[in-house]
Amino acid sequence: MKIYTCKDKLEDIMTCIYDAWADALRIGHDQIRLKKEPIFQPTLLDEYIHVDGDCSKAEKVTRSIRRDISSRAYLYVYYASLSAEEDALQAIYNFLRVGFAMGADVLENYTNPHVMRIMELYRNIGNESHHFREFARFQSLDGRVYVSHLEPKSDVIMLVGRHFADRMPSEHWMIVDDNRKMACVHPKDGENYLRYLTDEEFDALRKTEAYEDEYTGMWKTFFHTIGIKERENYVCQRKLFPIWKRKHAVEFKE
Repeated sequence: MKIYTCKDKLEDIMTCIYDAWADALRIGHDQIRLKKEPIFQPTLLDEYIHVDGDCSKAEKVTRSIRRDISSRAYLYVYYASLSAEEDALQAIYNFLRVGFAMGADVLENYTNPHVMRIMELYRNIGNESHHFREFARFQSLDGRVYVSHLEPKSDVIMLVGRHFADRMPSEHWMIVDDNRKMACVHPKDGENYLRYLTDEEFDALRKTEAYEDEYTGMWKTFFHTIGIKERENYVCQRKLFPIWKRKHAVEFKE
C-alpha cells in the first residue's frame, strides 16, 4: 500500500490528491491511501510518500472539480479539507472518485457512504465555524487593533473571519488560531488574508489576552448580571458552550 502524506494546507492537499491520483491510474485506487501529517503511528509494510504543495497541480485539481463535478462539490471538498478528522483527506479522495464518475448529481446520491461522509465533514465544519463566530472575544490594543484568540479543532478561522469582515469592515483586527500559530488578518476597509506567525510574533500576540479595557469589564458585568441564579443549569451550559471552547472567553476568567 502506498500512503501519500502532506501538510494540512489546501494547496498541499490538492497537490497530494493530484500525485496520488496519477499513481492510482497505474496501480489502482485501492492501492492508494492519503493522510495529513503528522503521522503518529506509521505502519511497517506501507510505503509513505510525502508531497509538497505545487500551485500548478493544485489549480488543476480545483479546476477539474468545478468543471467535471460542480462548484458546490468543490465547496464541500474545501470545507472537508479544513477538518481535523483523521480520515478527512481520504474522505475527499473517495468522494472525488465517485464524483468524477457521476458528475454534478453526486451530491444527490445519499445512499453512497463516501458522499454521506463528505456531507458530514461539511456539516461539522459549518457547525464549528458557527460556534466560534459566537465565542470569539476581541481585546483592544490601544484602541487601534482588535485581537481574538481561538483554539478550534479544525482550521476554521478564515470562515470565522468572513463573518467579522462583514460586521467590522472599518476596523483593524485579527483572529489568531493558537493551535496552528496563524492568524486571519483584516486591515481597515481591506480584505482578509491568512498569515503564518513566527514564534516571536505568536508569543507577542499571546500577551494581548492580559490586556483589559472598559469593554472587557462591561462584558463581564453584563454576563453575570443577566444570569438568573434560580435557573442556573451548568450541564446545559456545558453542552451549548463546551469547556474546551471557553479558554479565551473573558466572561469565564477571574
